[in-house]
Amino acid sequence: MTSAVLADERAMGKGLRTSVVAGSIGVLVHWFDWAVYAYMATTMAKVFFPEEDGTASLLSVFAVFAIAFFVRPIGSVIFGFLGDRFGRRTTLSLVIVVMAAGTLMLALIPGHQTIGIWAPILLIVARVIQGIAAGGEFGSAATFLAEYSPARRRGMGTSWLEVGSVLGFLLASFVVWLLHATLADDTILAWGWRLPFLITVPLALIGLFIRLRVEDTLEYRALEEQNTVPASPVTEAVRRNGLQILQTIGIETFMNCTFYVVLVYLLTYQEEIVALPADDAALLSTIASLVAIALIPLSGMVSDRVGRKPVLLTAAVLLIVAAIPLFALMRTGTMSAGFVATALLAAILAIILGTHSSTVAELFPTRTRQSGLSIAYSLASALFAGTLPYINTWLIDLTGSEMVPAYTLIVVGLVGLVTILTIPETRGIDLLHESDLAPAAAGASAPSSQRESRPATGRESEVEAW
Repeated sequence: MTSAVLADERAMGKGLRTSVVAGSIGVLVHWFDWAVYAYMATTMAKVFFPEEDGTASLLSVFAVFAIAFFVRPIGSVIFGFLGDRFGRRTTLSLVIVVMAAGTLMLALIPGHQTIGIWAPILLIVARVIQGIAAGGEFGSAATFLAEYSPARRRGMGTSWLEVGSVLGFLLASFVVWLLHATLADDTILAWGWRLPFLITVPLALIGLFIRLRVEDTLEYRALEEQNTVPASPVTEAVRRNGLQILQTIGIETFMNCTFYVVLVYLLTYQEEIVALPADDAALLSTIASLVAIALIPLSGMVSDRVGRKPVLLTAAVLLIVAAIPLFALMRTGTMSAGFVATALLAAILAIILGTHSSTVAELFPTRTRQSGLSIAYSLASALFAGTLPYINTWLIDLTGSEMVPAYTLIVVGLVGLVTILTIPETRGIDLLHESDLAPAAAGASAPSSQRESRPATGRESEVEAW
């Protein structure tokens, strides 16, 4: 092998590692901010809705939390179009700028005692900006990582996206724990709650710097070279990939709802229902994040060996069977019981997180991959995941049953089980399809099992470097 070829392979390996960081860091920044808001829910309620009673105030905070999800479809259309029309790199860079702007605004809003009704109004505006950015983040990052990863290791490659998301939660839970451990409650209420949001800005700038350094994916560049970049990718995705969008909504509902119960709502549940001290609840959330981080890449690797469907079906069955026993254990109120229940729920979540991104990315052709993923993911988040903390809080207050979150997880597991049974096995397929290199008028993309092999792009030489 010539020195020129060796140098080329080393460059591709370095580019692949850079792409993993580029795809993951924006997700880390996004979920750090999202988790801080949820973890600080009781404090945010006092800052922005102080005139309400305890439950109503908390519901108001979660309602604003949900609003950001409802505007995600707007962001998905905007960034999905940009990504499929102008390239993955474009949206990777733009989305992180919008996200940082919304978070900085949130951090600087005066409280209700200072500006009255304008405080919750500005809070909603900031969350809307964040929600629009969030609508484009997953589709951009998942598409980018799937297309950069070698086919034989795509599950493991895309799993790093969710390592980034959980690292965001881990960092958030640690920062919240540190706030409670070092600052008095009055100080946190006065100004300390702003600090975690301000941390997001330099993190976002680092992410932007890294994302500006990466090249676009080989698959997208192939579309450009063949002059087959779609003019209206969002319309094309809806018209030609409707089934894949519905299947992705089902899988992302399964993932998102489990994610928000385990890594977002559980902290509030353990504080308000189980009556654990705030620092203990934050520590358990940190443990959940550590367990997930350790298992997510393993889940992706296993899916590369045995297939996406067996891994996801295993997680769905475990969720259905284990939800009630684990919440019953948690409700005993001891720290050891909370540790076991939280860790096992996090393990089930990690199985889903390590596999879902590669699965849904492989359902779509390259022409409409980012639009399809963004739309489906944001709809699942807006309709189900974003409202789940609110619904759980409301149902517990309405019914008096502290097992409500377990029941919702069982329903979520059933949704995942049914959806996964309808999808084809996609492990290792080519991401460039015959329809990608033909005019859009040629018709809908073929089913996964019938897709033609893509032209050689040199990606196979990256496998060893990975």
